[in-house]
Amino acid sequence: MFRNISEVREGLGRQQYIASEEICTVVYLAQSLCKPILTEGPAGVGKTELAKAWAAATGRPLVRLQCYEGLDESKALYEWEYAKQMLYTQLLRDTLQDTLRGATSLSEAAERLAAEEDIFFSERFLLPRPLLTALTSKEPVTLLIDEIDRADVEFEAFLLEVLSDFQVSVPEIGTITAIHQPMVLLTSNNTRELSEALKRRCLYLFVDYPTVEAEMDIVRLKVPNLRPEMARQAVEVVQQLRQMDLRKVPSISETLDWARALVTLNAKSIDEETMRNTLTVLLKYEADVQRARRMLGGGNGGRRGGSPGGGYGR
Repeated sequence: MFRNISEVREGLGRQQYIASEEICTVVYLAQSLCKPILTEGPAGVGKTELAKAWAAATGRPLVRLQCYEGLDESKALYEWEYAKQMLYTQLLRDTLQDTLRGATSLSEAAERLAAEEDIFFSERFLLPRPLLTALTSKEPVTLLIDEIDRADVEFEAFLLEVLSDFQVSVPEIGTITAIHQPMVLLTSNNTRELSEALKRRCLYLFVDYPTVEAEMDIVRLKVPNLRPEMARQAVEVVQQLRQMDLRKVPSISETLDWARALVTLNAKSIDEETMRNTLTVLLKYEADVQRARRMLGGGNGGRRGGSPGGGYGR
C-alpha cells in the first residue's frame, strides 16, 4: 500500500510507468478512499498499462475483464458447470434412490429432493468469471474493467452494484460479498457517453497524449538504444502527425514501435526514404499515410504539442 503520492510515483516508476502528478494523486486517493478509477482518453495512451503497473507495484494479482458489445453478466460474473452437475447426478444415482425410497407420493419425493438441492447448486459447480474471481479471491487483487464503453448500457447498469457495495447476487446461492475489496480501474476510449451513475461511483482521470518532453522520457526509457537526437526527431514527427486530420493518429505504443524500428534498421536520420518506408508503423490507413507524406515532405521536425498529464507503461 502506498503511504503518500511520492511512493505512488516511485512504485509506478519501478514498473517503467512514467506517471504525471495528476495520475499519482488519483491513484493515491483511490487507494485511500477505496474508490474505483474511471480512466478516459484516446486509445493507446497508457490507460490499461496503468492498471498493470498499479497491480505490479502493489504486489496484487491483476484480474482483467475485457468488455465488448454483447457482454452480459453470465460471461463476466459466473456460469454453472452443467456437465459437472450431470456427472455428479449420475455418480450419486444410487444414493438418490436410497433417499427417495419409501416416499409415498410425488410431493414427499419432491420434498426430499429439495432438502438435498444445495448439493447440486453450490459453489463447487460455479465457474467464476473475472468479476466473481476478483470478489472471491483469498488475496487482494486489482480489477481492470477494460474498455467499458464497448459494453452495452445494460451491463454498465449491472456493474453499479459491484462498484458500490462490492457484492453480487447469485440467485441459486444468494449474495456474495468481496472477501477483500479489490482496487478497480475502468478504462474508456470515449466511443460512447457513460452514465452519470457510473461516473458518480468513481474517481475520474483523463489521460491525454503526452507533451514532447514527456514522450521523450518514455522513448528514452523504453528504447534506450535510440540516439537522443533521433528520439527527439521521431517524437516531434509523431507530435506533428497528431495535429493532422487523420482517421487514426499514432498512439504512444506506436511511437515506441517506430523508435524500435528505427533502431532495428540502424537509421542515421529520419530522411525522406526512411519516412516513406516506415510510416506505416505509425499509421494504419492508406489515406492517412498518403496525407502524411504530402504534409511532412522529407519528414524532418515537427511542432511541439500535446497535453500534459500523460503516462505510459510497459
